[in-house]
Amino acid sequence: MEFFLNAVLAALNLISHFDPAVYLIAWTSIKISVTACLLAASTAVILGCLAGIKTFPGKRLLTQLLSTLMAMPTVMIGLILYGLLSRQGPLGSLGLLYSETAVILGEAVLIFPIVMNLTMVAVHTADPLLLPTLKSLGANTRQQIQLVLLELKYPIWAAIITGFGRAIAEVGAAMMLGGNIQGSTRTMTTAIALETNKGNFELAMAIGILLLLIAFTANYILNYMQQK
Repeated sequence: MEFFLNAVLAALNLISHFDPAVYLIAWTSIKISVTACLLAASTAVILGCLAGIKTFPGKRLLTQLLSTLMAMPTVMIGLILYGLLSRQGPLGSLGLLYSETAVILGEAVLIFPIVMNLTMVAVHTADPLLLPTLKSLGANTRQQIQLVLLELKYPIWAAIITGFGRAIAEVGAAMMLGGNIQGSTRTMTTAIALETNKGNFELAMAIGILLLLIAFTANYILNYMQQK
């Protein structure tokens, strides 16, 4: 117990004194996760809204596929992208493996089905008079999407924040695609795993506390959006 308490106190000391190593890792993780979230949301929201307002063959299959992808282990995503981005892979010539871009792609793939599925759910659970009213007023598909996005802005922001929370807590794909390179691809989760294995428990604890604070903030905003 004494060891754990001493480690917590040392971790809080690192955080309060703005240790450069701790905050560099935190900044790298936030930057990668936010970029991946925006990249995924830029298409997932539109496609989710479109799939929500339209009726087409295979819609139920699409919903089941998205639900399956939401539960896919992150190491599986990392494995697939590693095969694509490695030197022997079809995209190996781009030289993206072990770079921030590779980690961003991995997290974006992870987030995409989450944001798209939650956007579809938001459309399906919206006011049942919304879509019939828009159609009766002569709104085309693009106008319907624009107005639905405006009406459902809070649930959609909640979907994006959920995706961010999933990304910043991800470890498997980030480790495989980024290589855990200090100052470049070392995220908070991969740093915790590395520093714990090295026996640097205080630094790992400091990063873990910051990760919990970020997760708490994201969940607080998510609850606010859901209440709206």
